[in-house]
Amino acid sequence: MAIEIEQPSVSVGLSKVAVSETHGEDSPYFGGWKAYDENPYEESTNPSGVIQMGLAENQVSFDLLEEYLEQHPEASTWGKGAPGFRENALFQDYHGLKSFRQAMASFMEQIRGGRAKFDLNRIVLTAGATAANELLTFILADPGDALLVPTPYYPGFDRDLRWRTGIKIVPIHCDSSNNFQITPQALEAACKEAESKDMRVRGVLITNPSNPLGATIQRSVLEELLDFATRKNIHLVSDEIYSGSAFSSSEFVSIAEILEARQYKDSERVHIVYSLSKDLGLPGFRVGTIYSYNDKVVTTARRMSSFTLISSQTQYLLASMLSNKKFTENYIKTNRERLQKRYQMIIEGLRSAGIECLKGNAGLFCWMNLSPLLEEQTREGELALWDSMLHEVKLNISPGSSCHCSEPGWFRVCFANMSEQTLEVALKRIHNFMQKRERRRN
Repeated sequence: MAIEIEQPSVSVGLSKVAVSETHGEDSPYFGGWKAYDENPYEESTNPSGVIQMGLAENQVSFDLLEEYLEQHPEASTWGKGAPGFRENALFQDYHGLKSFRQAMASFMEQIRGGRAKFDLNRIVLTAGATAANELLTFILADPGDALLVPTPYYPGFDRDLRWRTGIKIVPIHCDSSNNFQITPQALEAACKEAESKDMRVRGVLITNPSNPLGATIQRSVLEELLDFATRKNIHLVSDEIYSGSAFSSSEFVSIAEILEARQYKDSERVHIVYSLSKDLGLPGFRVGTIYSYNDKVVTTARRMSSFTLISSQTQYLLASMLSNKKFTENYIKTNRERLQKRYQMIIEGLRSAGIECLKGNAGLFCWMNLSPLLEEQTREGELALWDSMLHEVKLNISPGSSCHCSEPGWFRVCFANMSEQTLEVALKRIHNFMQKRERRRN
């Protein structure tokens, strides 16, 4: 039973961070999650509940992980019985297990088709990509400084990058005229906006493949971004947590490949964030990494990582799993194929309902265009439609405005966190919704 504590009329003071509203919790992105939590869809017990399409979680290949553990039980039991338990229980080096860092480096290389190399000594372990991005922000910028981030961007960045660090996010405005690709003009405009507000620009942060667009960044754009960062003498952070979720390895170009082609010229300003939450579908394990080409950043990040360590048991299990080349090769190949199949399923289902999406080639979601359905082409019009989708259609999708998209009517729709049967139910609901609107118009 809960303990009731009477709250005084005059409360004791808290820190500025504690009372700050920069967490972004009031965003529709999080609001949709709350609606789902209150009334979650379940095929047999709650078939009229809200279907969660706002969670970028990869469950399409979870059976491969379970199969591996069934065949290799020693991976989850330390392999050596009591001596192994003692070794793991007492391990607390914030460098992390060497075997795990080596396995992570190899896995990152595999995902990139061997086109980039990674040094285990440059890998800093963190408790997920959220911690990695915040930790990097603490290192690269001071409170009041700015990071330039292309729109639309992952709504959680408002929390991850700003809340505790005190930095500002200045949007690099991208639009549908060129499929939301970053342009030199947009980069310069964002830089000027920051300068006009007396903000010191410390870096550019990109997600590649993009969340929420579900598309990779072209090589030429990556070249321009690195040139821009070099010219302005700022940092370039590439969040590549969906790199293994590109439907084809050849369609994804890592910033690491650009650096190798340039023989690592200007590499000291480049930092890569990666995790196993998306590609391997293990968000609960909280495994992230910072890979930096800057020695001072690596040293500082390692010191700061003591606040965000990964348990040695988790490291041991994943070192065993990722060191098994037969498993990783099959997993990467099968996962890509399954994600592409699921993507085609949702794209074709939406198209049959009269809805188009941005052409994608990666990720766990599609970028859906519902702008023709808006009663007014504004943020308010978009949120009114989102509210209808959430409470009438019972689908939690993420409105583009929560991703800071400058064009109303775009929505991120996740498809990998559910069964095919549930996705079919969601598509049927959308189809019925569109038919009702059509009948009303006629």
